[in-house]
Amino acid sequence: MASKPTAVLAACALITGGSAGAHDAVRGWPYPPACCKGDDPGGDCERIPGASVKTGPSGFSVTLLPGDHHLVTRQHLFQIPYRDALPSGDHDFHICLHPSEEHMNCFFAPPDSM
Repeated sequence: MASKPTAVLAACALITGGSAGAHDAVRGWPYPPACCKGDDPGGDCERIPGASVKTGPSGFSVTLLPGDHHLVTRQHLFQIPYRDALPSGDHDFHICLHPSEEHMNCFFAPPDSM
């Protein structure tokens, strides 16, 4: 069962038909405003390479290197429980970093990986 924050974010994704204060992913689906704090194409959400994501018994392990996301300037490791991942609007992984590159705000995974 989804945690309450995950359910709220998922509902936001469905309710907000437009980008209302957020920006869209490259493939055109909107990042929920609760996840994205930027309203331009260089906001804080972006597709990341699938090779940077590993699955484990309790969730995703995401290792970001400079170049994997436009805000990343050094290596970061994020552990994300499956229950906290949101379904992506395409078949790619995406991450929102806010208020800085050290903080994962939202993580999106392809539905078949969750």
